[in-house]
Amino acid sequence: MPIQSLIEADRKHLIHPVINYRAHEARGVTVLESASGAFLRDAEGNELLDAFSGLWCVNVGYGQQSIVEAATRQMQKLPYATGYFHFGSEPAIELAQKLVDVSPASLQHVYFTLGGSDAVDSAIRFITHYFNAKGRPSKKHILALQRGYHGSSSMGAGLTALPAFHRNFDLPLPNQHHLPSPYAYRNDFANDAALIAASVAELETKVAELGADNVAAFFCEPIQGSGGVIVPPVGWLKAMRESCRKLGILFVADEVITGFGRTGPLFACQAEHVEPDLMTVAKGLTAGYAPMGAVLMSDEIYQGIADGDAEAIVGHGHTYSAHPVSAAIGLEVLRLYHEGGLLANGVARAPRFARGLDTLLSHPRLGDPLHRRLRRALDVGRAHVRKSGLRPRA
Repeated sequence: MPIQSLIEADRKHLIHPVINYRAHEARGVTVLESASGAFLRDAEGNELLDAFSGLWCVNVGYGQQSIVEAATRQMQKLPYATGYFHFGSEPAIELAQKLVDVSPASLQHVYFTLGGSDAVDSAIRFITHYFNAKGRPSKKHILALQRGYHGSSSMGAGLTALPAFHRNFDLPLPNQHHLPSPYAYRNDFANDAALIAASVAELETKVAELGADNVAAFFCEPIQGSGGVIVPPVGWLKAMRESCRKLGILFVADEVITGFGRTGPLFACQAEHVEPDLMTVAKGLTAGYAPMGAVLMSDEIYQGIADGDAEAIVGHGHTYSAHPVSAAIGLEVLRLYHEGGLLANGVARAPRFARGLDTLLSHPRLGDPLHRRLRRALDVGRAHVRKSGLRPRA
């Protein structure tokens, strides 16, 4: 189809995510045609550096032939297999085992989704089921962070704390609450220890306000992504996890963005030896080559759900859960991370990347360098206005 026909068809028929519809109609689409390595090419022949890795997902770069071959082999052999009715497929079972092998030791079970948003939604449903099955049905309140991002599903978007995801969607829900972000640069804390103590105190205060018997879980990104690449001080994640344990609420690490080497180790929580009760992943799981996400679950939660009613099914599932082609891709992507040297290369390249960004800090509108390994950003504003706080973005 000619490029102008594509643009007009897009304008008439294709609804794009997270965009102003009228602005998109006026502007028109940029049609992407091909990609290789870190570069995209549009339909007009322009080459674009994809510094965003798609949406923080194409961790291995475009054009990895071994991934294409793995997908092709699986499509020829078994292009679809349901996980319902006690069926399964070899690549999905192998991928679940490998994820458990490389994840924090607390996580022993895997439920596959289609992406990050429904991984968060699934985690919420499992948490609800777990506490009901354990005879604690009052535990319905969920805590998250201001400026956090936990997808755009019906429930997850309420945990997301960005105004655009709430406006006209009747969110957040009454049982969803947000605590201050651990952003050292735009706060008045004397040091990192003071910030960590304040975050723990905020968590304890909110749980006391709601009642510990009413609070189910705390969700957080180890490094906040869409809300501004907010990097908490070292020790914050571990302190929040330990506080959740003492308060009797579940700790959920949302590693949809941070997972699969973006911050150095395979998962960001491993840097502080944090073991969550649940962990959500997606994006880098298949490096964007096919849709897939997952909820990793502790054995305690799994057993609590399984024993809640030994005769009843657990009524949660997706048609494309544990899709064999996506799983085959995920297995090859994991191989590339480890045997292909991609994780080690990311760690090795991080200092050079940091030095390059730091050369920009003399600019009067650039402030704090926000970073952990190759997960980096710069605070854009007036560098000397450090303590102005965070303004919500539309």
